Amino acid sequence: MITVIAGTNRENSKANIIANHYLQLLKEQSEESQLLCLDSLPLNFMHPQMYSSEGQNKELATIQNKYIIPASKFIFVVSEYNGSFPGILKLFIDACSVREISSSFYGKKAGIVGVSSGRAGCLLGMDHLSSILNYLKLTILPNKLPISSIDSLISERGEIIDELTKKSIHQHVNQFIEF
Repeated sequence: MITVIAGTNRENSKANIIANHYLQLLKEQSEESQLLCLDSLPLNFMHPQMYSSEGQNKELATIQNKYIIPASKFIFVVSEYNGSFPGILKLFIDACSVREISSSFYGKKAGIVGVSSGRAGCLLGMDHLSSILNYLKLTILPNKLPISSIDSLISERGEIIDELTKKSIHQHVNQFIEF
């Protein structure tokens, strides 16, 4: 099972569009896959008791049981926020690491895609995320895909209109499947 994670809770984000494209390509190749958009997280999962397995929000535990524990691979699609990736993703990872950390993360594989309106394609954010995932004992696909100038690559209807970007994503998906 591959879980694609749109790593922002911003509504109508470009990361969600890219993550949906990844999911579509995985399904076209008959890969068992699912999409988790962090804009669907429960609003009340952040509280002082969240750092213990007993204090974990029940809705969050359900999400972890459905999207994180059964996955053998993850594709993280992350937007650039202040030279890194969105804090909601770090908070989500932290919240999932207090219960079933080894079943959730250890020995699994991850691909990382950076999305940015600027020219760097979230390079720093992908590096920061890589460090965290390495700490959690995930193996990361060496080819991380930065997608720069995202606003010019997506139509107002939310479709990727740049053929080179589509080709790069398709190649990245193929590499990830073989990984």
